[in-house]
Amino acid sequence: MTLSAQTLASEPQKPFGIAIHGGAGTISKANLTPEQIKAYEDMLRQAVEKGHAVLASGGDSLEAVRVAINVLEDSPLFNAGKGAVYTFDGGHELDASIMDGKTLNAGAVAGVKHIKNPINLALDVMQHSPHVMLAGEGAEEFALTRDYSLVPQEYFDSPARHEQLLKARQKLAEQELASKDYQASLMALDLEYKFGTVGAVALDKQGNLAAGTSTGGMTAKRYGRVGDSPVIGAGTYAENKVCAVSATGHGEYFIRYHVAGDICARVKYQDKSIIQAADEVINQRLMTAGGTGGVIAIDGRGNIATPFNTEGMYRATMRNDEPAQVMIWTSK
Repeated sequence: MTLSAQTLASEPQKPFGIAIHGGAGTISKANLTPEQIKAYEDMLRQAVEKGHAVLASGGDSLEAVRVAINVLEDSPLFNAGKGAVYTFDGGHELDASIMDGKTLNAGAVAGVKHIKNPINLALDVMQHSPHVMLAGEGAEEFALTRDYSLVPQEYFDSPARHEQLLKARQKLAEQELASKDYQASLMALDLEYKFGTVGAVALDKQGNLAAGTSTGGMTAKRYGRVGDSPVIGAGTYAENKVCAVSATGHGEYFIRYHVAGDICARVKYQDKSIIQAADEVINQRLMTAGGTGGVIAIDGRGNIATPFNTEGMYRATMRNDEPAQVMIWTSK
């Protein structure tokens, strides 16, 4: 063995890893059949393994995040891409964001209606425009300059999501009749209507962190409502040597409490572990305020945190050469 080969063999492996989520909320074992649970677990495993494969081969964290999220966006099981929920008027409006921990560059899109994989467009906004966030028709006009093929709204249609819309409309109508207050009627909706998101965070072998989040938003949302998913610092944040975070939850709270940024700030300025920082924000600060949801987070050493204050959160993790860990509830 040559000296250089001996040196390489003796060098410790640089940590790398990825975590993904498919949303948090009222995920009851009683309401899921064994077949449904397996379908969710299989898709989560497929997504985390595809992202991990990018990292294992020396690829960068941004690409790992994008690839993993694409798998979830292309599945009707999750509220993003193909599985996007309906707006009150029966359409679909999608949001996404991505952030590069190395440069602190970020890209986001909000309220797009014809983009199959919004996370890809968010990445293009970051890499090929001078802006951070593009919205609605403008974002889709930019997509055309990048040779995207727009998909019809019907691409996002599904019987299950339409049934959710009908139930949400009924609940909203009943509450508005009783309270005459739009805000009160919206707050009365069950958690399953209020949010659903997919996301990924990754650390590559070069030490670069990245985070991304994609969503179909809130069932029966009105007035062009935008949640936390495309908001840098609320639903997505990444900074090298600190942490990368992707959130899922009741977006209005995550925006007001700057959840993703707050977690990273606690790691950076208070020297807290990623596990402690994420737990404090999700299970103390946010929960005290009445906010529900969870996050996935990874630090510069490959440590991963996945706290949530709801019944469950679809998630999966892979570190270094370890096998995938796929989870829905606190314990399997």
